[in-house]
Amino acid sequence: MYLLLIGIVVLALKYLEIGPVATWNWWIVLSPFALAVAWWAWADAFGYTKQKEIDKMEKRKQARIDKQRAAMGILPKKK
Repeated sequence: MYLLLIGIVVLALKYLEIGPVATWNWWIVLSPFALAVAWWAWADAFGYTKQKEIDKMEKRKQARIDKQRAAMGILPKKK
C-alpha cells in the first residue's frame, strides 16, 4: 500500500512538473507501481495475505470469546 501511495505522489509531482521529480525519467517515476505489483504477487504466491487474514479472524474470534466469558463472569484464559 505504501508503494502505491508513493507512486501516486511521485506521478503527480512528475505530471505537474514540481521540484526535481520533473527531470526524472518516467521509468523511475513508474517503478513504485511495478514494485507494488511484485509485492502483491509475492504475498499471494507465498500465502502472506492469507495468513494475515487468518490471524485477524483468530483475534476477532478470541475477542468475542473473551467478551462472552466476561459477560458470564468467567475470567478469560491467560496466554
